[in-house]
Amino acid sequence: MTSTPGSRSCIGWRRRERGSIWPIFSFVELGTYTGKAPIRELLEVDASSKCGSPYSPELTLSRWLKVQGRAQPVYSIARAGVRGVTRAYRWLYEELGFDTVILVDGGTDILMRGDEPALGTPQEDIASLLAAEALDEVTRKLVVCLGFGVDTFHGVSHACVLENIADMVQDGGYLGAWSLTREMMEAKFYCDAVEYATSAYPRMPSIVNKSITSSILGWFGDRHFTDRTQGSKLFLNPLMALYWAFRLESISSRLLYRDKVLETESYFELDLAIDRFRDGLPQLRPWTSIPH
Repeated sequence: MTSTPGSRSCIGWRRRERGSIWPIFSFVELGTYTGKAPIRELLEVDASSKCGSPYSPELTLSRWLKVQGRAQPVYSIARAGVRGVTRAYRWLYEELGFDTVILVDGGTDILMRGDEPALGTPQEDIASLLAAEALDEVTRKLVVCLGFGVDTFHGVSHACVLENIADMVQDGGYLGAWSLTREMMEAKFYCDAVEYATSAYPRMPSIVNKSITSSILGWFGDRHFTDRTQGSKLFLNPLMALYWAFRLESISSRLLYRDKVLETESYFELDLAIDRFRDGLPQLRPWTSIPH
């Protein structure tokens, strides 16, 4: 299964009865959409939904799926704390009866344990991580990361990323990596979906997704595909097209501030709890660059 990553966590799961894959985006401003809301933290977006925002990736994905003859809803989770996101996951499990959860991170900041020089944008990732962990009935839970290097913009040290992965190698939490190549059917679908979204919002292309698809197509170095990245230095390279796979529990067990955020209801509480944890650390791990 290949899901479309982005700045939000994307979750895919398989329904037992039909072998279906259901795409879910977390941390959506639900008030901008029309659609069925079974609980406060969840909205079902399909190709007929409306959105008052000039940028609506969930709606775009729904319409692309319809064009592909694979129409299905995209379940969108509200911008909330861990408890709110967990309620959404619980409803989805009881409704869909899935047997597998795959969290897809566009980038690698979900691998940050909390004491690195910078964490990137961990709020969405960590709420999704801990919400999925809370589903005890689901025994197969994975995290995959696509887009190694794109978090440099948010200060992530990728030497720390590799150190954290090495730590998970020791207990079997790291499951390996594989490349998306331009010849793969899944990669072609992914690139097509990204181009469909880019054509819908030409002034706001996804920097994460476009970096990855450009790397799949062989772009290298400081090449820019949008004015949004002008003034910054890019390093497009084949590593961005690598999927890195992990056991979810291996990541969550290493999260140093796990207990600090479990009871958060709102996104603000989650953000504040992470900041307070960081402020209370005697020191952070030093910045380390990858030797070259």
